[in-house]
Amino acid sequence: MYYVIIVVPVQTALALGLALIVSRKRLAGRGFFRTAYYYFPSMTSSVAVSILFLYIFGTAGVMNAIIGDLVGQGPNWLDDPNGVLHIILSGLGVSTAPGALASHGFIGVSWWDWLAGPSVSMIAIIALAIWTTSGTFMLIFLPAIYAIPSDITEAAIMDGANAWQRFRKITLPMLRPALFLVLTLGLIATWQVFDQIYLMSQGNPAGTTLTPAFLSYLTSFSNQQWGQGAAIAFILFAIIVVLTIVQRLIISERRAGGTS
Repeated sequence: MYYVIIVVPVQTALALGLALIVSRKRLAGRGFFRTAYYYFPSMTSSVAVSILFLYIFGTAGVMNAIIGDLVGQGPNWLDDPNGVLHIILSGLGVSTAPGALASHGFIGVSWWDWLAGPSVSMIAIIALAIWTTSGTFMLIFLPAIYAIPSDITEAAIMDGANAWQRFRKITLPMLRPALFLVLTLGLIATWQVFDQIYLMSQGNPAGTTLTPAFLSYLTSFSNQQWGQGAAIAFILFAIIVVLTIVQRLIISERRAGGTS
């Protein structure tokens, strides 16, 4: 859940921001930046990228070397099951769960554990997902940005609209079809994530990087519980369909409200 909540909005916002930057006519080296943002992360094998991130987020990796130079010793990225919100609260002096959060919960998990946030290990996988997908989604936004009539933008400038007003009132509403496509593809990909989990963590530590797709694989092929594995896959399919429909309805209502 935390993986989807973080990856989908961040990768969408980053892809849109990159598309807006690269689409500027005055930007020198636009071809280079498109190649850097798209071909390098997206066209590289997921196995190679996962191994690269294993090195970056290893105990003696690049990330911990940077953190060590700045603030001190970095975490065990791929072996730390602690949630980042719990770590932050512990730094603020809240090391034990309040009684109400510890004694109540949802589907067998206490509210305190729900509020743990993504584990440190999951943060490394989230960074990998955002880095590899933002460039691809940038290319979806680019044609939609180029399709916006220039006379509309010029008229808004003549009326005194600043850059933020033009983005909010003109660019973003006209990008709704592309935005729906990016959100839908991102939603499907994040719920179905498997490669990175299989290569980097196998669902560990303590199951904090276990995803529905990988759980279905483990249940079916490792535990030989084929019926339960198929049920998990079907539930995953239902979740994706329901969320896609809800997303479509939200975007359609906003479009209707903007039109009216």
